Amino acid sequence: MIPQITEKPQVIALFSQGLDSILAIKIIQQQGLKVHAIKFITPFFGYEIKGHEAKFCDQVKSTYAIDLSIIDLTDDYLHMLAAPQYGYGKNFNPCLDCKIMMLSQARILAETWQAASIVTGEVVGQRPFSQRRDTMRRIEKLSLTEGLLLRPLSAKLLTPTKAEESGLIDREQLFDFSGRGRKPQIALAEKMKLTNYPTPAGGCLLTDPGFAKRVKTLYQEAEIPTATDLNLLKFGRFYPLDKASDFIIIGRHHDDNQQLLKTADHNYFILHLADMAGPIAILKGNKKELPLAAEKLRRHSKAKNLRSVKVEWRHGSESGSLTIETAQD
Repeated sequence: MIPQITEKPQVIALFSQGLDSILAIKIIQQQGLKVHAIKFITPFFGYEIKGHEAKFCDQVKSTYAIDLSIIDLTDDYLHMLAAPQYGYGKNFNPCLDCKIMMLSQARILAETWQAASIVTGEVVGQRPFSQRRDTMRRIEKLSLTEGLLLRPLSAKLLTPTKAEESGLIDREQLFDFSGRGRKPQIALAEKMKLTNYPTPAGGCLLTDPGFAKRVKTLYQEAEIPTATDLNLLKFGRFYPLDKASDFIIIGRHHDDNQQLLKTADHNYFILHLADMAGPIAILKGNKKELPLAAEKLRRHSKAKNLRSVKVEWRHGSESGSLTIETAQD
């Protein structure tokens, strides 16, 4: 989907919300060029913006004077995740395919808007795999962005792009940062009088071993999970069922319960104790799994030692209850 804009940019930038991408954009803006930034989102990164895109873009505009559009890659991303062409990282993270996908999308936008360059905040050597020189060159080749992709923070260490060779972008005003240290970026931010920028965060959830294991479980069969499935996996205790796509989640605390209720839709069974406060259970699966979900709910509640526990459930417009009987010593 091509975002609607009022003025075609000379340069497109990938916006991650981090300091490096902000600096990369400001470096190009200081050369008097019109930059339009793009933030890609999926259930694994940036998804908290979903439903609030306009507000987020307004905040970025007012804070950093950066024009921004949000593009949701979820559908394509979830299908790619089933079998990434270039494999997974340490966990279930398809980093190479992810970068290629985002840059390929940016290239299409650049062609549509007739932009001369695509800018990212990448720094040579900052990440042990995806930002090695050889990997960076490989990503350019596979995304068909050779000569188009500009990394202003490390540009003097890399081959000049077409925009530099043509004189549109002054290479002398670019930088030669490398390595994992943050001091050069922080110093440049101070020089630019940028003070309100986020600290480095966790990034993609697929690099988290625990969460990645949950996601991988849902991909054991041919069925592609939904965005709602994946958002539910972010909370509570996770219990996979015999069918790979099905699961039970039990809230661990009040915040989990609220997030589960907010996230689950009519496609899921929602269970709770009938006669006392306790956790919420979410079941994705067949109605025959309700007793198991109710038993999991009981075990993680104050009712775990009671002989008889009543559990209520709802599923869309349907609702009911069941009683769990436990043997007493």
